[in-house]
Amino acid sequence: MKRITLASIAALTLAAGLPLSAQAVEYSQVNAAKSAINFTYQQMGVKMDGNFRKFSSQLSFDPARPTEAKASFDVDLASIDAGSSEADQEVAGKAWFNTKAFPTARFVAGSVKPLGGNRYEVAGKLTIKGRSQDIVVPATFSAQGNSGVFDGSFTIRRGDFAIGEGSWAKFDIVANDILVKFRITASSK
Repeated sequence: MKRITLASIAALTLAAGLPLSAQAVEYSQVNAAKSAINFTYQQMGVKMDGNFRKFSSQLSFDPARPTEAKASFDVDLASIDAGSSEADQEVAGKAWFNTKAFPTARFVAGSVKPLGGNRYEVAGKLTIKGRSQDIVVPATFSAQGNSGVFDGSFTIRRGDFAIGEGSWAKFDIVANDILVKFRITASSK
């Protein structure tokens, strides 16, 4: 009679493809209250900060299979907080975001490349005011209890998206570069 050892059970389990540890977790439920999309820019040489209060998303991320991840984000451009109600109304207007014609900005991930150490490159398409650009977004991921947190930032050039038309098209008052920072908190199903 053969003697069954713990090592032979482990070998059989591995050979059968059965996991020895807990099943992988897929993060798909974005918690908007614990998430943020912020931005920073220069106005007349002074650093200015703002954020968007509303966005919707679809997310599917399993750290064990990052290349299969899917993500899309729709940002409500009229939900901007640029520091004052006057500034919010100005940037929602036709010269800036033109939210009546283009109410949302959209990012759709096309691929996710793991870089090691919980760092990733997310390549996708960003569309603002009907103009699309391919961008690469560096991001980190960390599991925190039952949640997963994605942090990252990227820079866009407002001129590429016609953000600031007419007399605002020049970059002498408001700089061309806008740094977008995000924190997305998601839980598993």
